[in-house]
Amino acid sequence: MSWHADERLLERYARGVLDDANAYSVEAHLLACDECRARMPRDQERLAHIWTGVRGAMHAPKTGPIEWALRRLGVRENVARLLAATPSLSASWLLAVAVTLGFTVAASNGGRGTPLPFLLVAPVLPLAGVAIAYGPGVDPAYEMGAAAPIRSLRLLLIRAVAVFVTTALLAGAASFGLPNLSLRDAMWVLPALGMTTACLALFTWLPPVRAASIVGALWVVGAIAGAATAVRPITVHSIEWFTPAGQAGFAAAAAVAVVVLAIRGDRIGRVSD
Repeated sequence: MSWHADERLLERYARGVLDDANAYSVEAHLLACDECRARMPRDQERLAHIWTGVRGAMHAPKTGPIEWALRRLGVRENVARLLAATPSLSASWLLAVAVTLGFTVAASNGGRGTPLPFLLVAPVLPLAGVAIAYGPGVDPAYEMGAAAPIRSLRLLLIRAVAVFVTTALLAGAASFGLPNLSLRDAMWVLPALGMTTACLALFTWLPPVRAASIVGALWVVGAIAGAATAVRPITVHSIEWFTPAGQAGFAAAAAVAVVVLAIRGDRIGRVSD
């Protein structure tokens, strides 16, 4: 090496005030000269700041499409990230819901062409989604959510609403494939709302999966009992749940569950398996 950088040149390069031509020349020289590298001035505070930024960029999770869309809608970054981490909003879960709805629509178009299979299955889907939306053992981001400056009840409600709305949109789209589309094909909404809110209220006593299992089991038992006692041939209105009284009952159950959540909501997050 025929030359070495003097102290003033190295200092100007370290401060970032050297012109581009000389800066490129110094950089090329430093790569090959151990002596000049050893004499290079180092701003430890600046280096620490740079490395902090590098590590943050390396370890920061990538922004997914759900988080990106939420942030474009004005949702705060921390809430959008916690909401995007909801297991029941993942692509695989939404695909499973879509496939299930597809099978129920196909079943509804078979036989006598009654929407009963769709109406019996659709209310369970948001219930299942809410069951795995929040809680230890089911939510991979549970610890992050528990440590976040947001109440567990608020986070759970945000996720539950997102899951319910997403599932409702998928079910609404699937309903266009039902035979003789009419308002009766929306009679699954109140049962879904009643069961989902009842499940949320049970979260204040039981772990999420157990609470959802109980509510889902009651729905299945009721479906079997309703089919066994219904007048043949079985129609939508021969199942008690889909009569005006049954629909009103689910609406009332949702209202009671909201009251329970308002009273016992602070216990969300304290119940574990």
